[in-house]
Amino acid sequence: MVEEKPKKKMALIASQGTLDWAYPPFILASTAAAMDMEVKIFFTFYGLPLLKKKLKAKVTPTGNPAMPMKMPFGPKFFQNINWPIPAAVSGNMPGFDTVATSLMKKTFKKKGVATIEELRDMCVLLGVDLIACQMTMDVFGFEKEEFIDGVNLGGAAAFLDFAADADIQLFI
Repeated sequence: MVEEKPKKKMALIASQGTLDWAYPPFILASTAAAMDMEVKIFFTFYGLPLLKKKLKAKVTPTGNPAMPMKMPFGPKFFQNINWPIPAAVSGNMPGFDTVATSLMKKTFKKKGVATIEELRDMCVLLGVDLIACQMTMDVFGFEKEEFIDGVNLGGAAAFLDFAADADIQLFI
């Protein structure tokens, strides 16, 4: 009799809800699940809105001072120029986050990168356990009905029980 090797486990904590921070947990989780790993993502604090039916994630250059400022649009000449826009300026410029979000979405689409919604749906299809932090829901007034189907509610202790035995643990 051949003994089956236990599945590897990956535990992720998603604590950020901006568009640029939404990609890592969903990309890592869907990839790990496709590789036959057991995956759980614990959505807490500002990561919790990533589970809402209507996703409104934006890019916030102020929150990511390392964000490159290349212009991925317009004539080729301008696409290769690195426009150094300090975070202090971009964060105070009205509408900059909307422009940055639009540019990122257009660039990702042009490069064939899946949307956050598509990656999230893939996670659900692949059996990734999406856990909404019950305490965060209570603090910020979220209701389970606001979230996509397939979301489970749980507390830190239940998630940590899984994470303690996971092969991979990441805080994103």
